[in-house]
Amino acid sequence: MSIAKTLQERKSTRAFLDKPVPRSVIEKILKAARHAPSGTNTQPWKVAVVSGEKRHALSDKIVAAFQSGQPPQMDYHYYPQNWTEPYKTRRKECGLQLYQTLGITREDKERQKEQWLANYRAFEAPVVLFFFMDPVLEKGSFVDMGMFVQSVMLMAVEEGLATCPQASLGEYPDIVRAALGYQDEVLICGMALGYEDKEAVINSYRTPRLDVEEFTRFFE
Repeated sequence: MSIAKTLQERKSTRAFLDKPVPRSVIEKILKAARHAPSGTNTQPWKVAVVSGEKRHALSDKIVAAFQSGQPPQMDYHYYPQNWTEPYKTRRKECGLQLYQTLGITREDKERQKEQWLANYRAFEAPVVLFFFMDPVLEKGSFVDMGMFVQSVMLMAVEEGLATCPQASLGEYPDIVRAALGYQDEVLICGMALGYEDKEAVINSYRTPRLDVEEFTRFFE
């Protein structure tokens, strides 16, 4: 598969088959992704691969924290504190597209909550990856982490797998660190990984992308 085709095939998948992912395939993905670039070759990424009973137990702890009223608190601000345009509209349209695909109305708060809880369950994917980095590192390493995470997703496509990168899986970092034995590492995000359920309605839509002319200026 060409790089262009792989980029187009990658999408945020939110329903997975109940089919295990061989450890050898995960290792192959990470072995390739480790060639992602990083400033002065710092290679800031640390990855926790969670599956089986450990995955379910961790998801249950995160869900319980949310349902108890414990407020989410990421290790950093992923989103802006005050939304401005055009990002405010894009964010709203993204959520509406999801709810409309599932037939969830604005008034149906219970189904909205259940769909949000699905995030913390990593959409029942058989594998969840958690990405950490050392707290001494600075903003440049976040850029490096993004390139590494993208590399993981593209390699997953090549291996016939689907992914969903999730900031939501980083909303209760203390729970994740305690469960997995990490200390002070910054939890960047999580990622659902598995085989796509292609019959699931939630996987039937794609979010739009801007035309090149809308975000690019050429200087000659």
